Amino acid sequence: MSISTSSIASTLGIGSGVDMTGIAEQLAVAQFAGRNERLTAKSETLERRISLAGSIRSTFSAFASALGDRLRTGDLAPLPSISNPAVATVASPLGSVGKGSYTLEVSKVASNQILRGPTYASASDTVGAGTLTIRFGETSNASFTEDTNHTPLSIDIASGATLSDVAAAINGKNAGLSAYVAQTSSGAQLVVKGAEGLQNGFTIEAVEDGADPGLSALAWQPGGDPSRLIRTSADAEFTLDGIARTSASNKIDNVAPGLSLTLTATNVGSPATITFANPSSAISSVMQDITGALNEIVGELRSAIDPMTGDLARDSGARALSRNLAGLGSKVIMPDAPAGAPRTLAELGLAIERDGSFRFDAAKLTAAMERDPSAVAAMFTTGLTGVYATIDKMARSNSLSSDPGSLAGSIARYQSQSLQVTRDLEKLADQQETLRANMVARFAKADSQVAASKSTLSFLQSQIDIWTAQRN
Repeated sequence: MSISTSSIASTLGIGSGVDMTGIAEQLAVAQFAGRNERLTAKSETLERRISLAGSIRSTFSAFASALGDRLRTGDLAPLPSISNPAVATVASPLGSVGKGSYTLEVSKVASNQILRGPTYASASDTVGAGTLTIRFGETSNASFTEDTNHTPLSIDIASGATLSDVAAAINGKNAGLSAYVAQTSSGAQLVVKGAEGLQNGFTIEAVEDGADPGLSALAWQPGGDPSRLIRTSADAEFTLDGIARTSASNKIDNVAPGLSLTLTATNVGSPATITFANPSSAISSVMQDITGALNEIVGELRSAIDPMTGDLARDSGARALSRNLAGLGSKVIMPDAPAGAPRTLAELGLAIERDGSFRFDAAKLTAAMERDPSAVAAMFTTGLTGVYATIDKMARSNSLSSDPGSLAGSIARYQSQSLQVTRDLEKLADQQETLRANMVARFAKADSQVAASKSTLSFLQSQIDIWTAQRN
């Protein structure tokens, strides 16, 4: 008898009259209840651990990311300023810290050569065919000294090429030259500009295709038409702290510790002064923010590893992070700092309390800034060492799932265990269903046998009743 048939028979009062399907269901559930409860409880515990470890890891990573963004704004370094901003713009290279002051006197800014060609009716005029060769070096209307270290540029000009095609061919070489066609009142002229610096001047040679002449009109050498050389190239010349310097470019990186220049004008006889701002206020503010962020992480972590109530009480990754945070203040984060310069966060005022929380000692930071402001500022860069590098390394290590001693390693382990529990629950459900189906089948058979027995008894009782009546 099927399950549905058994239920119908029971409903109609046939057979034993007992709900065999319901009994089978209850017995199957009871058989597996203990194991189901244990696995469900384990699954819930693992999910809490995954969520908690993930939350701590995410909070720490967000802290490291926000700190990096804050430091990249550059306002924690002693930023340079110049007394005469018309002479130059000043900046600090990333990861570099300046101090003290400098004097700057610019006698010449770097320039690039500008050469124009002869006049054509329009940019679409053809120019002939052949090869243009551009050589580089020190150039003037009177002479040319080639820079043999600079490879000459060879440009093939096809038959039918226009003035605009020549400009495009020069630009297409990406050799530090730029060209365009200028439409003037007298006609179209090819304009070629070189890079800044004395050795970046240039001359133009032409070898014509005899079948399509005319390309030599674009050639130029010293002694030719002087009106075509609009400007000659030159190096920048300046003195920094009275020391004469030259540069092929007006943009001069790392000209001194913590200082880059972009020269814009001359100031002979009127030196400008470059000084560095004091970042004490900004550093104090970020130290307070760091202390607050660390306390938020420590508070969440302390609750998580509580030996009585913490879901991560015995978690190796959480405990390792707790130990690392406890030693953060005394950790040397500037191993290459000179003698006497601050090397730890504790020297910047980060103190740790007995309960593991952090406290910011503003007076200690002030004292460090007064002693060596540039050394303190050097700890707040995005370089390989310093505050950010230390925090970022801790965040990255706790995001490395291949390390079993990290939070990410713990999460990976719990996720694997949770997956196994899910599989075990599914297997248990299958076993429970199999048992229920088997019991229903067995109970249905027994119910059928009871029904047959009841039918036989009913027949015998009827016969007895008939015989009794006949005797009477």
